[in-house]
Amino acid sequence: MSDFWVFGYGSLMWNPGFEFRRAERALLRGAHRSLCVYSWVHRGTQERPGLVFGLDNGGACRGMAYQVAENIWPQTLDYLRAREQTTMVYKEHHHNIELDDGKKVEALVYMVDHGHAQYAGALPLDRQLEIVRGAVGKSGENPEYVINTAAHLEEMGIQDNGLAWLSARLRGIPES
Repeated sequence: MSDFWVFGYGSLMWNPGFEFRRAERALLRGAHRSLCVYSWVHRGTQERPGLVFGLDNGGACRGMAYQVAENIWPQTLDYLRAREQTTMVYKEHHHNIELDDGKKVEALVYMVDHGHAQYAGALPLDRQLEIVRGAVGKSGENPEYVINTAAHLEEMGIQDNGLAWLSARLRGIPES
C-alpha cells in the first residue's frame, strides 16, 4: 500500500483539515517560511489584504509532514487544492523532506509563485504588522492566523524571532 505525504508550514500545522495516518515533524531544505503572500480570500480581501505564509526560495523550513493513505489521497488532494489554490498564488511541487527520525520521503509542498500579483516578497516587520492588523477574510482575522502559527512553532521548539516579535505586538505586548 502506498502512502502520500503533505508538508505543512503555516496553518496546515495547526489546522490540517484532512484525515491522516500520522503526523511527524519534518525539515524541508531549499525553502523557508515567510509571511510573503497578500491574502485576498482567507485572511484579507483585495481591498484590504492580509498576509499569510508562503514557502520562498532558500534556507530551510521545519514544519509538519502528514502521511495520507492512498485510498483517501484523491479527496485529500481535492481538499488541499480548494484550500491552497483559491487564487493560484502557490505552485504544487514535490520535494524530499526529512522526518525527525531521519527518514526521507517525498511530499506535496505548496511553494509561492513569485510571478503572482499576491507575492509580497520580503517585507520589513513593521510593514507586516501594519498589514496584518485589522485584516479579515473568510477564514477569520489575520492576527489570529499569525498568533496561532507563532504559538504552534513555539510549542514545536521552532524559533522564529521575527514571527515571535509580530505575535507579541499583535497580542499587545510592548517591546522591552
